[in-house]
Amino acid sequence: MKKFLYTLMFLAAVSTAFAQNMVDALRLSDVRIQGTARSTAMGNAFGALGGDFTSSSINPAGMGLYRSSEFVLTTQIGKTAVDANYLGTNSSDSKFNLSVPSIGYVVTFPSAPNSTSSLVSFSMGLGYNRMNNFNVKQLVVGRGATSSMMDQFAVNSDGTDPWNLDPFYEALAAYDPSDDYGADVIYYYDGDPSKTYYHDMLVDHNDPGNLTNFPHDQRKSFSQKGSLDEYTISFAANFNHKVYLGATIGIHDVYFKETTTLTEYNIDYQGNNDFNRYLNEYDFNSYLRTTGSGFNFKFGAIFKPIDQLRLGVAFHTPTFYDLHDSYDNSMYSDVDYLNDQGGYNNYQTTSYSPYGDYDYKMETPLKAVLSAAYVIGKSGLISVDYEYVDYSTMKLRDGGDGYDFYDENMDIKDAYKAVGNLRVGGEYRVNNLFSLRGGYEYFPSAYNTNAFGTTQMNANSDTHTYSAGFGIKSGGFFFDAAYKHIDNTNYLELYEVPSGVTSPMAKLDYKNNYVTFTLGFRF
Repeated sequence: MKKFLYTLMFLAAVSTAFAQNMVDALRLSDVRIQGTARSTAMGNAFGALGGDFTSSSINPAGMGLYRSSEFVLTTQIGKTAVDANYLGTNSSDSKFNLSVPSIGYVVTFPSAPNSTSSLVSFSMGLGYNRMNNFNVKQLVVGRGATSSMMDQFAVNSDGTDPWNLDPFYEALAAYDPSDDYGADVIYYYDGDPSKTYYHDMLVDHNDPGNLTNFPHDQRKSFSQKGSLDEYTISFAANFNHKVYLGATIGIHDVYFKETTTLTEYNIDYQGNNDFNRYLNEYDFNSYLRTTGSGFNFKFGAIFKPIDQLRLGVAFHTPTFYDLHDSYDNSMYSDVDYLNDQGGYNNYQTTSYSPYGDYDYKMETPLKAVLSAAYVIGKSGLISVDYEYVDYSTMKLRDGGDGYDFYDENMDIKDAYKAVGNLRVGGEYRVNNLFSLRGGYEYFPSAYNTNAFGTTQMNANSDTHTYSAGFGIKSGGFFFDAAYKHIDNTNYLELYEVPSGVTSPMAKLDYKNNYVTFTLGFRF
């Protein structure tokens, strides 16, 4: 018997197209910094405010506002919940996370007491800030689907004998759904001169031309883990308490792991016992792990035209990444075959692809940050950051096999656009010991309204973040706490479909809730 004879080659072929695309580029470019609790509570609007270790990753000139040395340790606990709606069916999943998003040490060197220089002090900072958290679990369930991942496989096989197919499709092909050849997932009927392929997720064996009246069920689960961390080496100078200049060397550490399982299984909605009795179910499992490192430079300045007002500007170079992807796939199938006695034999088979590895480079967009902060007497302040970034300039480069990523980079240019991110924060000092804080962050969608000749569903998938917190300080010790809530809705296509085939999108509502605590010591 030749059950799943070429499944291994099929899985290997799928693996080669699994990673290094525009979605992967956006994952490392669309950063959402997670710094100290004070910065979190104030919407991370620290581009002009300074005096907080998070400044090293926003505007390094803010490190120049330190008057003393400092050590800070930040911890965070949170939950990401995802509510999905697909084909009228609701499902949900969630995941708790415990992390240390920021550790920082700042040392400040004042000028000599007798110095006549305009330099008041010089500060240096070491530590890290978390730039992205990838931990999430998602579950999408749909009933009555009228498209399948197998649609594309069948279309690409049309007009070809099973034994002449590329191994990518030969693994799935058979002369007839009753033939004992291949995986019996796609096939044409013996005697059909056009060799039009069908598959068991849609076809009625009593009427091969009927591809839409027999729905089936689908389920796809996602598990993602990892983070993007930035280790910073920062330098800043204070000139006459009027001008602050700073620079940061950012070293990025990337770890991302994703596993997905797409399941399609036949349900007899029509009460027809002859319907879809060959392929009962399949699971297609995909695994991707991305690791690597990168570096960038940040330069910034803060100017105080009057004591109450601070104006800031910062530029971030692209982050230059060296990345490594590891990936594989597996496929489980449950198939009933006709035997010589007119009955059915059931076969359940799992096949695994070879393990794939690929090296490549990537560049994120250049970034510019304009900021302003106003101090209201001795009791309050308000701060605003505007961050400009053009996601259409992301680049994948230098594949390990010499691949130039031309097509992927053209897709990036077509799909993404420039945006202006907004961060707003405020603080009210109740007394010398206790402060209240609040903040808001707005991240517009990176997607163009139209791309690839169609409207992009995620063009309006903006992200809103609301935060609040408090701070307590006494002598050289301080404690800050913050709560942050993030809302985002986007749309996901579970698999690729042929041109002209409609595939419904799953709607995903993300609700992220985090509590952050920072302990700090000044000396």
